[in-house]
Amino acid sequence: MGLRQLENAAKKLAITLDQESVVNRAANAAKDRRVSLRPAPDTMTWLGALLPVKDGVAVFAALDQAANAARAAGDERSRGQVMADTLVARVTGREAGVKPRIEVKIVMTADALANDADQPAMVEGYGPVPAAWARDALSDAEVFVRRLFTDPAGQLVAMESRSRKAPDGLAEFVATRDGGICRTVGCDAPIRNIDHVERFADVGTTGAENLQGLCERCNQAKEAIGWRARPGPDGSIVTITPSGHVYTSPPPDTWRPDPPPLSPREFALRDLLLDHRLAA
Repeated sequence: MGLRQLENAAKKLAITLDQESVVNRAANAAKDRRVSLRPAPDTMTWLGALLPVKDGVAVFAALDQAANAARAAGDERSRGQVMADTLVARVTGREAGVKPRIEVKIVMTADALANDADQPAMVEGYGPVPAAWARDALSDAEVFVRRLFTDPAGQLVAMESRSRKAPDGLAEFVATRDGGICRTVGCDAPIRNIDHVERFADVGTTGAENLQGLCERCNQAKEAIGWRARPGPDGSIVTITPSGHVYTSPPPDTWRPDPPPLSPREFALRDLLLDHRLAA
């Protein structure tokens, strides 16, 4: 008996012994349906969905049917490729011939965007990607460029307010600055709330330096009695728990342009200094 057969036998036995309990659990489990996204190697992602069995089977059957039809028509893509492409097409609406307006934030330096520099870009919700990959992805999309301004250290400090939609510009800037990931140390959940570091009720200001992106759980936990937080001068956030433990969330990635390449004279001077240091 294989593992799948063993699992099915156990399920059949459980249903036989207590069918009402299984039905009740199934009804409650449907409340947990959700979609998740996590990074995979080589600029790929794992897109998953937890669905009631009838919905999950129906989705897979529809994709499988599309793959069968495509393969029968001579499509050279593999079955998995056809199913993946069909899923993207049907969710984004590309099959209807309407170019979808779905925002994917790619943050990169101006040199990496326009001058073929190699400084990695950041895709919100995924992480670092090669600059060449980002340029190639942008060439196949309807691109809206919004400038982000940095200080001399390369920290993001402001964003242009113009946009194709009307969000809260400051909240969107903070979410972009924080990379779309909760600022709590050790938490990798996506940002769901833009919250004051020092509470507004405690005279905390509503500015980028006193705002942070948090997931729902961390935002709620921060409001419990005994939690304190303050912004650091370098963009970090210091959080003090009710037990007195202190955690520092480092500042987000810097976006300082790469320095220009050394000139021949600078290379020669560097080699001379290295030789002198080795000789000493």
